[in-house]
Amino acid sequence: MRPLVVLPTYNEALNIAEVLTKARAAVPDAEVLVVDDGSPDGTADLAEELGKELEQIGVLRRPGKAGLGSAYRAGFRIGLDRGLDVMIEMDSDLSHDPAALPSLLAAIDEGADLVIGSRYVPGGSIPNWRLHRRLLSRWGNRYAAAVLNLGVHDCTAGYRAYRATLLNTIDLDAVRADGYGFQIEMTYVVSQAGGKIVEVPISFTDRLRGTSKMSGRIVVEAMVLVTWWGIRDRVLRPVRRLFTRA
Repeated sequence: MRPLVVLPTYNEALNIAEVLTKARAAVPDAEVLVVDDGSPDGTADLAEELGKELEQIGVLRRPGKAGLGSAYRAGFRIGLDRGLDVMIEMDSDLSHDPAALPSLLAAIDEGADLVIGSRYVPGGSIPNWRLHRRLLSRWGNRYAAAVLNLGVHDCTAGYRAYRATLLNTIDLDAVRADGYGFQIEMTYVVSQAGGKIVEVPISFTDRLRGTSKMSGRIVVEAMVLVTWWGIRDRVLRPVRRLFTRA
């Protein structure tokens, strides 16, 4: 398999060298694409310099912050255009351990279409999280799974791998959500497309350097979207079909 690791960045100069070095060590044959949204701290420049040493590292420079979902869609399109086999999402702040990359790829090799690095399956963990944050994440995931009828424990997880043949069946332009919402929407779209979803355990750790981009607004926005998708697909569409038959 020929994988592409997509790393969205904004002001990750403190972390980019370490995450690229560890990713290269974990998957020596993978291509890596840094999608940088105009970081003023020089993240893109650092990535390009290190790419000369590590090889197979590209940098997509974008003029400004366009969102996590937009960054992944752009990276996926590049990987698909190149004919690569697997597209991997991974945070660039080291909250996702690059050493887990082989386990994601192994599950793809065994037949999965989407592999999620999960905090909520046996063996997964979220060390050092406060209770209120654990509860918000856990119940947010349970709510999304229930409303969208997903047999997934961690549909908001951002450490994941997609089989390219599955992505080629999806209209990425129609996936509009960002942040947590993007992860949930992609999980839902893969499920609706009949893709096989597998969760493998990971340990998710908070960033040690830099500033988190996540906010309460993004979480609330994701839950509003989940509610709308559930109403649209489980209430409005069946009612519309009923009247159409009548």
